[in-house]
Amino acid sequence: MKIAILSPFYPYRGGIASFSNRLYQELEETESIEVSAFSFSLLYPSFLFPGKTQYVEGEDFASSIQSERILNSVNPFSWLSTAEAINKYNPDVVIIAYWMPFVAPALGTVCHLLDNKIKIVSLIHNAIPHEKRFFDKVFAKYFFKKCDSFIVLSEPVKDDLGNLISQPKVMVTPHPIYDHYKERIDKSEACKLLHVDADKKNLLFFGLIRDYKGLDLLIESMSYLDDSYQLIIAGECYGDFQKYQQLIDQSPFKENIKVFEQYIPDDMVTTLFSAADVLVLPYRDATQSGVVAVAYQMELPMIATNVGALGETILSSATGIVVEVSPKAISEGIKSYFENGKQAYLNNVRTEKKRLSWSKFVEHLVKFNFDLD
Repeated sequence: MKIAILSPFYPYRGGIASFSNRLYQELEETESIEVSAFSFSLLYPSFLFPGKTQYVEGEDFASSIQSERILNSVNPFSWLSTAEAINKYNPDVVIIAYWMPFVAPALGTVCHLLDNKIKIVSLIHNAIPHEKRFFDKVFAKYFFKKCDSFIVLSEPVKDDLGNLISQPKVMVTPHPIYDHYKERIDKSEACKLLHVDADKKNLLFFGLIRDYKGLDLLIESMSYLDDSYQLIIAGECYGDFQKYQQLIDQSPFKENIKVFEQYIPDDMVTTLFSAADVLVLPYRDATQSGVVAVAYQMELPMIATNVGALGETILSSATGIVVEVSPKAISEGIKSYFENGKQAYLNNVRTEKKRLSWSKFVEHLVKFNFDLD
């Protein structure tokens, strides 16, 4: 079976590229499968990208997947050449990563130009983005209608897809763990590296900082706690961090809030999760979260708000505490976690770590595609 993957790959950074890199590696090691990667020559024009850089830098350990960098998201001539390159490779299936409507015109046009015998499978991270725009549904429909089937990582994404096109053929499978990070180190050693207090109850907020992720709620929840708690904020802000800094400055425990507002390289991920006692996900909106997949590898229980599939996933696996979306509720969940003990949650996290393997994910994916007719 020949499979092509069309997605951001190295040297692009971020969750979509990391997911696709790992998927490529697992498929490459699967018997009877040949796989080839097709990537973007330009993903976002620089003036549209909200972060500091789109590319992997020297401190990351990202795998250098050999891909054909051909698709320019805003150049229609490249859409034609991308389809020609995939047709020349002549795969049985093309798996196309989808995460936002901005790339839908390019991806949809590539699909339109592919040979009819090639089965098109979209691996959807988000059918509708968390930060919505007026063109989202029109662009998404354009791409989705070109696909034969879909792989989604949570039931809410399946529901969103079903609201956009009728009777899609969908496989729902949970997000496999990110297993490319180094193993945890001792908490005191990690805290020393980060210059944070190892004797505190360390709460970690990790990942890109965007409005829907509710960092402001978590900062405000510190007011309901005491001096024994410490909040570690780690991630690059897509937008202005000043509004969060103002909340920190107003907090009665501002000295207990440590900020690493930056892109987090791979080696620092291990250090941050090793320093933490619990991961907090105070999201206002969510489908699934790649951060949860990191927490499973790092064996760190979670406190999350009851939104999308996020709360349901943690409740069903008993890997943490689920609370309502408010600073007070978040603080109560944090207190409960430390008062009632974390060992049971930790044991369940370790169980999920074993269950959510990439080999299982690819096994389901391949079976799904062989069954397509």
